[in-house]
Amino acid sequence: MVGIFDVIVRTLIAFVLLIYIAHLLGKQTISQMTYHDFIASLTLGSIAGNLTFNTSIRFSHFIIALIIFSGITFLATLVSLKNRNARALLSGEPTVVIENGKILEENMKKLKFTMDSLNQALRGKDAFDIDEVEYAIVEADGHLSVLKKPPHRNVTKKDLGIFTPTHSAFPIELIMDGQIVDKNFTQNQLTKSWLFTELEQRGLALPSVSYCVRGTNGQLYFDLYKDKITSPVDIES
Repeated sequence: MVGIFDVIVRTLIAFVLLIYIAHLLGKQTISQMTYHDFIASLTLGSIAGNLTFNTSIRFSHFIIALIIFSGITFLATLVSLKNRNARALLSGEPTVVIENGKILEENMKKLKFTMDSLNQALRGKDAFDIDEVEYAIVEADGHLSVLKKPPHRNVTKKDLGIFTPTHSAFPIELIMDGQIVDKNFTQNQLTKSWLFTELEQRGLALPSVSYCVRGTNGQLYFDLYKDKITSPVDIES
């Protein structure tokens, strides 16, 4: 029983530590899997896994290992922010694989990037014909960025001369899961009395509202708990 309790405690501590480390390293490190991020994730995961299950090793040794390696990763991130050469070494650099519509085979070989991989990545960017592509770049985190040739680029409202507002407001979530998001009212100089007035005008009560957001056009969108849909298109089984 003591062994099971020890594993439970270790698991909880490992989870809390990894959450803290994730916040420390920042969203960019978590979202972009560059060289040193890949190494860090593997190592931190291994340390945390051993902390959870390997009760034969002292608990303090795992904590020290986590702290030291997290510190190394954090310092590497700081150095990458300050020094471009270090950033290239630790995180890698973008590599052009298609330039002016021509495939750069030498760069493909350096990346160990096959034509099958390139075609698959292009299809993921809605480029099924390689002849449509002007530039393709493999970014430091491994994903492919594509610039199509002018005839194959999406038409914008500006291209068609259609007038559009020069400014759009950022959407503001006012109610989530039936609860008023107080922080968003304070940050955007909004009042709850204004919201309750809007609810009253629509014949709604706060307990019936699941979600409310003020959109980019300044209009309010309400979603109710009771959708009044008699025949839903799909129901999760």
